[in-house]
Amino acid sequence: MERKDKQNYYLDIAEAVVTRGTCLRRNFGAIIVKNDEIISTGYTGAPRGRKNCADLGSCVRENLNVPRGQRYELCRSVHAEANCIISAKRSDMIGSTLYLVGKEMSDGSYVQNANPCAMCKRLIINSGIEWVIVRNTKDVFTTVHVRDWIYNDDTLGSGSY
Repeated sequence: MERKDKQNYYLDIAEAVVTRGTCLRRNFGAIIVKNDEIISTGYTGAPRGRKNCADLGSCVRENLNVPRGQRYELCRSVHAEANCIISAKRSDMIGSTLYLVGKEMSDGSYVQNANPCAMCKRLIINSGIEWVIVRNTKDVFTTVHVRDWIYNDDTLGSGSY
């Protein structure tokens, strides 16, 4: 019997977490792993106590035809990565790996070119997570060393500060 590699094993778990998401456009599932132990999980959904888009039956960004990656301030949801980080102690996250899977709600396909948004990248950097592994297909994934986001700062020259 051939064993599944560790990366796809953990991505399968993150994919199971996706099923708890409540976004009508696309849902993500995230898990943080350190020393082969799952530290926390997170999925896309409204803050605790607020109604989810799935409960309301509509999405503001979808209704306004907002393109992917823009106008996140209109979204009701907290991103999977953020929810995962919120649920973990920073000391447990230092040197860990975040596994991320995204699914399109329209057809169940994997989100193409999935990547944490700029705000989630900042949270990941500050949390001490060292690696991010993102599922592209059932068996193919992309691995990012978080320090690359520090050295290749995509916010420079954007008029910030």
